[in-house]
Amino acid sequence: MAYNLEEQEQLENLKAFWKQYGSFILTVVAVVALAVAGWRGWGWYQAREAASASVVYEQLRDAASAKDIARVRAAAGTLFEQYGGTAYGQMAALVAARAYAEAGDAKAAKVPLEWAMSNAKDEEFRHAARLRLAALLLDEKAHDEAIRLLAIEAPGRFAGEYADRRGDVFAAQGKSSEAKTEYRKALDSLGADSPLRRLVQLKLDSLGGEGA
Repeated sequence: MAYNLEEQEQLENLKAFWKQYGSFILTVVAVVALAVAGWRGWGWYQAREAASASVVYEQLRDAASAKDIARVRAAAGTLFEQYGGTAYGQMAALVAARAYAEAGDAKAAKVPLEWAMSNAKDEEFRHAARLRLAALLLDEKAHDEAIRLLAIEAPGRFAGEYADRRGDVFAAQGKSSEAKTEYRKALDSLGADSPLRRLVQLKLDSLGGEGA
């Protein structure tokens, strides 16, 4: 095929450009292709992990409902070890802890709660685990340890729940003034529609305090 002078010049420029930048362009294309493939592969892997974790999580819930602690321990262990990075890991921590607590094994209940405090991805689960652990410590009369655990700045609705739990600890220690202060803080923080408000008010009234 014959080219006119302008076409030949464009062709020569293209050849020169490709000679100079061709390897770089091919490398970029290859990297992008690999990145896309990797992203899709990672998405597939995560979906598969979540599906597998959901099966084990249902086994955990069934075991907890049946109060079969041996099965609870086995399912929870699998979730923490193999699927701890999924959402089911953090949910499993709370389910397992409740099952152990209901079985009267407070020591075992602490383990998944401590795991959730350190490993749960969602802040809500980390706070829920901390509050439940504080309740266990309160039951054990480990009051100072419970107060240390609750001595953090909590956001949103959790501010009220933390204050309520601190009030419970102080009340158990016979520190009525400190307990009333915390219960008032809880009432100030809890929303008007919070189901916890009535309970906090009852506890405050029992100490001779006034609501906020």
